[in-house]
Amino acid sequence: MPHAIRPRRLLSLATGNWLARSYLVVLAASVLAMLVFPESALAMSPLVLTAPLSLLAMAFPFGPGTEGSVAVEVLATGFSICWLLLGALGNAAVLGALATRSAARTGEAPSANRVRALLVPAVDNWLSRGYLAVVAAAVGSFLYAVYVSPDPGFAGIWPLITTAPLSIVALMASAPLEDASSTWLSSLVFTVGTVLAGLFNAVLLGRLARSVRG
Repeated sequence: MPHAIRPRRLLSLATGNWLARSYLVVLAASVLAMLVFPESALAMSPLVLTAPLSLLAMAFPFGPGTEGSVAVEVLATGFSICWLLLGALGNAAVLGALATRSAARTGEAPSANRVRALLVPAVDNWLSRGYLAVVAAAVGSFLYAVYVSPDPGFAGIWPLITTAPLSIVALMASAPLEDASSTWLSSLVFTVGTVLAGLFNAVLLGRLARSVRG
């Protein structure tokens, strides 16, 4: 029963090699730092390290800070912890799949279509294609808000969330260009950066899908 062993395969990828285990160690250290220094910038590190899945929880009206009875607050906190663990498992499995594929390719002769071969995992499975559709919708809504809508508001939050964590680099690169004379350039840099970040994430997801199938 192939479907029955896939969760086990996913867990094996998330814990079965040095790259995935190193990521989990760094994540555990970031959680400890968050508990020791809750008011510092380190408090955001577990959220960043488990992006993009962890950041999608921001779209839910349910999480830390939810007011209500004790049961509701405990349930909201438990939901956030489970979502964080799910993001950690997904990222660790992606890194594990990347390490597994890299080891398998060691010693192979260079291919003339190396770039194409690297990008194929981004489009040859439903997981990556679905993710790219979400990224396209997020980037499209951002472009509409910036260039068409009279009030862009916080439209950049969606491409930032869906293509994290590398989208943070795009945000940092575009931030210095936000003066009045080069707003269009800032938006262009952010758009290109998030598209590339989304493509990178899609490749990793594709490799994960291949490894789970394998």
